Amino acid sequence: MGGFFGTVSREKCAADLFYGTDYQSHLGTRRGGMATYNTKTGGFYRAIHNLENTYFRTRFEPELSKFDGESGIGIISDTDAQPMLMNSHLGRFALVTVAKINNQEEIASKLLAENMHLSEFSSGKINPTELVGLLIIKGKTFVEGIENVFSTVKGSCSMLLLTEDGIIAARDWWGRTPIVVGKKDGAMAATSEDTAFPNLGFETSYFVGPGEIVRLRADGMEQLRKPQEQMQICSFLWIYYGFPTSNYEGKNVESVRFETGRVMGEEDPTEVDSVGGIPDSGIGMAIGYSAGHKVPYQRGISKYTPTWPRSFMPANQDMRNLVAKMKLIPNKSMLEGKRCLFCDDSIVRGTQLRENTKVLKELGAKEVHMRIACPPLIYACPFINFSASKSELELIARRVIKDFETHSSEATMLADVPQTDNVDVPADRLKAYATTDSPEYKAMVAEIAKRLNLDSLQFSKLETIVNAIGLPKCKICTHCFDGSSCHTI
Repeated sequence: MGGFFGTVSREKCAADLFYGTDYQSHLGTRRGGMATYNTKTGGFYRAIHNLENTYFRTRFEPELSKFDGESGIGIISDTDAQPMLMNSHLGRFALVTVAKINNQEEIASKLLAENMHLSEFSSGKINPTELVGLLIIKGKTFVEGIENVFSTVKGSCSMLLLTEDGIIAARDWWGRTPIVVGKKDGAMAATSEDTAFPNLGFETSYFVGPGEIVRLRADGMEQLRKPQEQMQICSFLWIYYGFPTSNYEGKNVESVRFETGRVMGEEDPTEVDSVGGIPDSGIGMAIGYSAGHKVPYQRGISKYTPTWPRSFMPANQDMRNLVAKMKLIPNKSMLEGKRCLFCDDSIVRGTQLRENTKVLKELGAKEVHMRIACPPLIYACPFINFSASKSELELIARRVIKDFETHSSEATMLADVPQTDNVDVPADRLKAYATTDSPEYKAMVAEIAKRLNLDSLQFSKLETIVNAIGLPKCKICTHCFDGSSCHTI
C-alpha cells in the first residue's frame, strides 16, 4: 500500500516532515522519499532511499539538514520510487501517490502516442507516479489535471502535490484510501494516517472526501473541488492496515477492532481457557473477544519488536515464510495444557497460520481455536493491493472452493504450492460460498480449519464489520469478501 505526509508551515518544516513521514512506516517497507520547497530560494530538494534492508529514520536522518524549506511532502511506499519532481506549464511541483493503477500499460502507450515521454523507471518497470504526473500536466490547471487522473486511472489513486503555492491534496475518486488534514498554530498538514498528528502538535481538523481536492497553506485550507457523495473506503484499513490510534471518517481503528472481537466473543459458545492476539493487528480484536467471551486475555504469542517492528513482509514468498516464523515467538508457559483461542486479522494463503498451529500444539496447547476479524477472502483486491496475487487461487478460501467445485484429489487439496490454472468457478457459486452460514460457506470454513489443523475456526460476519465501522454498507468496500464494488475507476 503506502502512506504519505505533507506539511506547510511559516517556519522550517523538516522535523515535522521527517517524523510525520516516519509514522507511515507500518504501511510500506520498500522505498521512502521526501521533498521540500524553500520559498526564499525557490528551490526544491528531494531524496529517495531503498528501505528493504533498513528503516526510514536511519536512511534520512543523516541528511535531514538538507531539507531546508517551509513546505514538504514525504512517502513510504511498497511500490515505486517517489516523490517525482516535475516542471511544466502548471509550474514546478513534487508528487507522491498512494495508488494501484491496473491500466498503467494502456496509459503509458497512450501517452507515448501523444509524443510524451517516460523517463523514470523502477526496476525496469513503469513508474506509476510518473504516469499520474503526466496525466496532471495535461490539464490547464492542477484541478483539471487531477480530474484527468480520476477519469483515466482504473484502480485507485490518492495524492499530494508540493507546489510553489502550498500543498494540494486529492483523495481517490471513490475514497478507497484516506487523507486526513490537521492544523496547529502556523502550520497545516495532510496525511494517510492521523497517528502522525498528536506528537507533532497537530489536531485533526478535516477528513478529505472522495474525489475532493484541497490546497493547504500555512494559514489554512482552501477547497478546490467538492467531494463526491459516493464512497467505497477500504474496510481493511480498520481490519489490517491501520495503526491502532488512526482514524478514518472519524472512526477509530482500535475501537473497530475491539467491537468486532467483542461481538464475536459474546456470540461464540466455544469453551476456551485463554484468548490471545496474533501481533500486531489481531491484538485489538482479541482484547474485545476476551471482554465479550469473559475469558482472560493472555499473550501466548509475542512479537519480537526490537528487530521486527513493522507488520509488512518481503515480496518473496520464501522470505515471507521465514520472517513470519522468526518474528513471532510462542510462550510455552502460557500455552501448555490450555484450550487456546487466537484472533487474527485475516487468512490469506494460510501457510503461516498452519505452521503456527503446528508449533503451538507441539508446545503443549491442548486445543487451538482461531477467530478471524473479517469474512473469508474469496476475491483478490483490484483496488489497493491487499490480497493482490498472480492468481486468486493463492487465497486459501478460493482454493477450497475450486476443489469443492471440481472435485479435486486429496493430494491437490493439500498442496502448499499456489495453483496457477484459470479460475472458472461460476459467479453464482462464488456468491453461495460468500454468503454467511450457507451450506457452502459452512463446508468451506470447516475445510479450511481441517487444512490448518485447527480445533475450530470462525470468521467475523460481514454485518459485524459494517456495524463496528459505523458507516453505511454502500460506503465501504467489501469486494474481497463478497465481490461487491461500484466501479473499477
